[in-house]
Amino acid sequence: MRMTKFLLAAAAAAAILHAVPAAAQGAQCGNTGAGFDAWVSAFKQEAAASGVNRAVLDRAFANVAYNRPTIAADRGQKSFKLSFDAFMQKRGGAAIISRGKGMKRANAALFASIERKYGVPAGPLIAIWGMETGFGSYMGNQHTMSAVSTLAYDCRRSDYFTDQLYAALQLVSEGYLNPQARGAAHGEIGQTQFLPRNVVNFGVDGDGDGRVDMVGSRADALASTANFLKGHGWQAGAGYQPGEPNFAAIAGWNAATVYQQAIAYIGQQIDAN
Repeated sequence: MRMTKFLLAAAAAAAILHAVPAAAQGAQCGNTGAGFDAWVSAFKQEAAASGVNRAVLDRAFANVAYNRPTIAADRGQKSFKLSFDAFMQKRGGAAIISRGKGMKRANAALFASIERKYGVPAGPLIAIWGMETGFGSYMGNQHTMSAVSTLAYDCRRSDYFTDQLYAALQLVSEGYLNPQARGAAHGEIGQTQFLPRNVVNFGVDGDGDGRVDMVGSRADALASTANFLKGHGWQAGAGYQPGEPNFAAIAGWNAATVYQQAIAYIGQQIDAN
């Protein structure tokens, strides 16, 4: 499994792409769709002035529109406020455990290879895979560039998603994100739902075909997820239940405590077999 050229290019482009969000503050955020088109125009001007190729900007924004389903999803994440038992029931935790055990057996060689390289066992990877997309069965239907652009424009987390937007532009420029791609409501990509910046920082080629395909390759998605956890402090051989060393790496994946607990519990049940 080797890093692909876009990850190497990421290092070369980092000085530009990490400096740009500060410059983009001139594009005024908003809390309704009324100012979105003006924001896109201002953002494109600032991005071009900061070194982003104008042809890339034109391709990336060709069909971008204010995405109301994204805003609704961003304002409506109520399941993270449920109790652990209620969250597990709502998200189908028992079914994820049952099916996940079969996924572990069916992909034993892949998970063994990932654990050797990254130190992450199958359980938490399968838990994330199942929780995020039902093992790749549903990866979302929202226009990715519209989703990320909408959240970059929205005042609630504009700085954070402006950085995600620059990462998405990098993926478009390197050919790893189709400007017409569709995914989850917040712009997450692929079988384990990576935000664009995480694809840039942690995406790896898990199947050895020379590219990172978070959508079509389970090996790439799962190896990248293990690389993410390792990058957030995962220690090979250490426990990952609450209070154990690797639970903090799971917390890096999602800030909701109930989600972290669910991943740890589901992973433990899968790893026990």
